[in-house]
Amino acid sequence: MTNYKWKPIDPLSEKDRVIDLMSMRSLYDSWLAFRERLPESSEGSFRSFNQRLVRRLSVETGILERLYDLDRGTTEALIATGFVEDIISRSSTDIEPSRLIDILRDQEAAIQLVMDCIANNRPLTKSVIHDLHVIITAHQETTTAIDQFGKQFEIPLLKGKFKEHPNNPKRLDGNTHEYCPPIHVESEMDNLLKWFIEYESEDPIIVAAWFHHRFTQIHPYQDGNGRLARVLTTLVLLRTKLLPLVIDRDLRMEYITALEQADVNDLSALAMLFARLERSTILQALSVDTDAAYAGISEQKNLTSAVIVGLAGKFGKRRLEKFAELREVNTVALSLRSKARSLLFDSFNQLKDAIVEVAVADIFVGEGGQDKGNSHWYKYEVAASANEVDKFANFSEDHYFVKATIRANRERLVFVTSFHHIGRELSGIMEATAFATLESFEDSDDRKSVKENFFVCSLEPFVFTYKTNVSEVEAAFALWIDTALAVAVKEYGDRL
Repeated sequence: MTNYKWKPIDPLSEKDRVIDLMSMRSLYDSWLAFRERLPESSEGSFRSFNQRLVRRLSVETGILERLYDLDRGTTEALIATGFVEDIISRSSTDIEPSRLIDILRDQEAAIQLVMDCIANNRPLTKSVIHDLHVIITAHQETTTAIDQFGKQFEIPLLKGKFKEHPNNPKRLDGNTHEYCPPIHVESEMDNLLKWFIEYESEDPIIVAAWFHHRFTQIHPYQDGNGRLARVLTTLVLLRTKLLPLVIDRDLRMEYITALEQADVNDLSALAMLFARLERSTILQALSVDTDAAYAGISEQKNLTSAVIVGLAGKFGKRRLEKFAELREVNTVALSLRSKARSLLFDSFNQLKDAIVEVAVADIFVGEGGQDKGNSHWYKYEVAASANEVDKFANFSEDHYFVKATIRANRERLVFVTSFHHIGRELSGIMEATAFATLESFEDSDDRKSVKENFFVCSLEPFVFTYKTNVSEVEAAFALWIDTALAVAVKEYGDRL
């Protein structure tokens, strides 16, 4: 009995095209506009960011395939300094450090070839894909094949050549996942590349998810297909000037589940996973410290001159006009703040009614921000939460929030939704995050909290830009608020 029987790949369907990534579309435009506005002196900072991103992708892709294991500490050291064997202790990995470095460098080299293809406008062809496979498998000589009776045997790995034997893995439950038979690989790859060319104007995240899944359906090589699929996903994104996305080891099961859902014609989970990872990477890129770029200024200019030149550009008329356009994102934030206040008011009243038999509760829902004179509230909590995921919350720009509280007897829940700018430069991109504090009082009349428990409620931020149409994201924002609040209410209910 087979769990998944092979069938020829399908083109992008109308169902795929309408996957709701509305919140991403304005982010694409805002990110590209931000990159175009950056001075050349900032390119060094972004190159360093991209190098670290490529190293992280190179490490995580092999862990996903169970080629090796590597502890988190050593992972971060290799990402920061480069793939140097001396950094790796034998206890930090389950293979020889020298072999690990060889594999990591191969994976890094494959991504570098992708970047070269993009830079030189080299089209994606079977020849390019073969070249990438050769690079990825440079230090892998053999692999496992399966004969018609299901028996495994070791064979030399064909590098840069499509498979000659079936490579259908048997799962733990005894079922088999059938990939494309060797005889059909050539025609299936022709279809994949032909359709890919036709999708240049489609949403890049949806195309990346489609291409990634269809490539894994074909599984054209005897081994290395997963690693190669993620490298090719990087190519799909880079050609639209987006950033590589990293599927972390902790996301392995979510990633596999999303691929399995795509096997039954539901690409949405994979597209949404890719959108979430791309959004996170863009927000981290916006937080790169471009001031560090002064270190790369020509020796003929001193630092003071460079700063003066920078200020002249910063306060030029065109720049001020552009800043005014980017700050239209504050108008979007105010609309979402109003929406959040209404949603939280309704939800907290429902909560009040639900616990009336346990205790009489008091609720409060209020707004904050520059227009209320209290924009400095919660800056520490927001900044600390952002720093944990390598983002920079920019409080030199406007900050808004909604605070909702409920107190029953000795227990109080404080739920905050913050709307703040992301990035060290004004980008026109903001995010909403949600966090809560549980407070316990000595008695019902005591105003002094004796115990506080702070926690983040939103697993992912809600991102919007100066180009966001509020009416188009209202439903998604309401769902985001509801999901975050559910986390807080669950914790609060456990305390009552």
